Amino acid sequence: MSTVPAGHIELERAVDSIIVGRRHRGDYGDLAPLVESIRRNGLLQPITITLDGHLICGARRLAAIRQLGIKTINVWVRSGISDRLGELLAEQDENLLHKPLTQLEAAALYRELKVLLAENAARRQEATRFRPAGDDGEDGGGNLPPPQFEHGKSRSQAAIMVTGRDSHKTLERIGRLEDLAADPTQPATVRQRATEEVERIRAGGSVHPSHLRVNAEVRLAELDQLAADLAQPAEVREQARAGAAQIRAEEQQTRAAELEQLAKAALARVKAAKATGKKKSQRPTLTAVNSGAPVPFPLSVFLATWDDMTEWWTHYDPAEVGPALTPEQWTRFEQTIAGTLAFTDTARAARQD
Repeated sequence: MSTVPAGHIELERAVDSIIVGRRHRGDYGDLAPLVESIRRNGLLQPITITLDGHLICGARRLAAIRQLGIKTINVWVRSGISDRLGELLAEQDENLLHKPLTQLEAAALYRELKVLLAENAARRQEATRFRPAGDDGEDGGGNLPPPQFEHGKSRSQAAIMVTGRDSHKTLERIGRLEDLAADPTQPATVRQRATEEVERIRAGGSVHPSHLRVNAEVRLAELDQLAADLAQPAEVREQARAGAAQIRAEEQQTRAAELEQLAKAALARVKAAKATGKKKSQRPTLTAVNSGAPVPFPLSVFLATWDDMTEWWTHYDPAEVGPALTPEQWTRFEQTIAGTLAFTDTARAARQD
């Protein structure tokens, strides 16, 4: 007998009355082991629905139940679902007219849905902990992963349900920026920078550069704290002060990725000096945006950039953008497109080598 979790009511519900929105995956894999498990042992873990009958968790279980021809089942009805998440789960048609989600709206729905899916994963693991030997398990097979892996799976599943792709890293970054902006224990400079970057994202800015700039600000705050800590040796305080000052002096001329790496390196040097008592070493100079050859970035930055830009064209009206840009802005746009196409051709050829 499963224990009804807080925020839920357990009720009997007609299977045909449960509505599965398009946000749930359509390919459920091999259901035969799950069907047989439910036939032998019953439904160990009820599925979870909204107050108006839309499925939240348990699409595979529901599909198996329907294969068995079961007409009614016990379900957990989850209260406290936001109206917007309810609308998202209720979507039946990809072509329904609805306002596209902004990045911040997607992050809020992702956070809410992630909690619901993680709750479901934890309860499912608890329900199957003492299943009979040789049982293939209920909703997921006989080898259930430990909670931390379920948590990661919940993040990916929530992101796919909200955005249609596994964008959980981007959505987690937005959530972290919002948390830092609202955290009274953070230094004022960190809260202010996080607030500014959240507003930048609200206006349509890319998430990854904002994430890097806030990371840099967090490390700068730590350098400031070390510089002001009278318990530290004078050499350590001076190194922290000088490192923070130089980073701030070059901030406006430095790419976000370089700035974050610079702050990270400066803090690491100060911590190393603090631990070993070494005097500060010569620190490298930054590469400014407009100086010399372009600075190469790691593949992770490339992937994050394109993750942020997925289907960017769906968020803008070309009939509005075209006339609105100045000649200089339009020239930069065309140069970016031309450079991107040339890069694509070269990368495609490299894949075929």
